[in-house]
Amino acid sequence: MGKKDKFNYFDAFEKQLDIASEEADLLVEAIEGFTTAEGLRDVLERAHVIEHRGDMVNRDILTSVAVDFITPFERADIMELAQRLDDVIDMIEGVLQRFYMFDVHFMHSEAIEFARIIQKSLKALRKSMGSFREFKKVKKVRSMVEDVAELEERADDMYVETIRKLYTEDVDNAVRIEVWSRLFDRLEEICDATKKVADTMAAIALKNM
Repeated sequence: MGKKDKFNYFDAFEKQLDIASEEADLLVEAIEGFTTAEGLRDVLERAHVIEHRGDMVNRDILTSVAVDFITPFERADIMELAQRLDDVIDMIEGVLQRFYMFDVHFMHSEAIEFARIIQKSLKALRKSMGSFREFKKVKKVRSMVEDVAELEERADDMYVETIRKLYTEDVDNAVRIEVWSRLFDRLEEICDATKKVADTMAAIALKNM
């Protein structure tokens, strides 16, 4: 019987980031091309297919970490990073579902800005994965963390102003305020989640340099 190939955790993390980026690209596409909530049905099907692929990669990571005798770094850290990446994928699908479930009638201009920040953050994370594989290149990982942190801070500032705008300009439309407050909450939480991925990667790199 041939020897089983050793599971490559870094390849798996790259797959998770590729899948998260694909989901973020779909989010941008859905917002830019929005016509009606009903018209998002095809997008939701595509998003779920992407999310399912992410679940499979996460499952493979958790299955392997449970049985592998030697892992590239601590098992708890592997599971934490895998789960944080999986959370980002799930959350992007979740906000797409909410556009449909809440039956939004238009797309706020600020929504695309949040989506682009998420997209840029994931691309920065993916670009840094090569350095993450080589823990000695911790400076490059730190640089990535700074880039993602800057994007997350921009999202925080935009969130404050966007919510204020809702409550000052749409004051007579309580349903619109409720719906879009919840949607912007979710978009801002995804930006926070990408920052948590970056922080986790940096902490792991520092522990193993």
